[in-house]
Amino acid sequence: MAQVNVRIGGRLYRLACADGEEDHLAGLAARLDAKMDELRGSFGEIGDTRITVMAALTMADQVGEAERRIAALDGENDRLRAELAGHDARTAALAEAAAEALDAAAARVVRIAHALDAGAAGD
Repeated sequence: MAQVNVRIGGRLYRLACADGEEDHLAGLAARLDAKMDELRGSFGEIGDTRITVMAALTMADQVGEAERRIAALDGENDRLRAELAGHDARTAALAEAAAEALDAAAARVVRIAHALDAGAAGD
């Protein structure tokens, strides 16, 4: 288990994390610290606990909004995949119909060629 020292709200914290996650945890702590600084700039010094709670709520709201957007995009993605599957089925049906029409046209050309050959032989 790795450990990392982070500074949040002017205080140093020693936190444990999985090996290799040190930079990620330090980045999260830096984001929280930046949000707290931003709120202090907006509201002044209103106490560490209140700033921490406000920062956590603000970030939780951002996560919630991101989750809602992801869910909406997943729904749109599912709709588009279904639409694409429908287009693929129609394309396959049209390709089959085109192949059948070409086969029929080729058969007619062969019949006409045989008829012309038979007519030419009778001349």
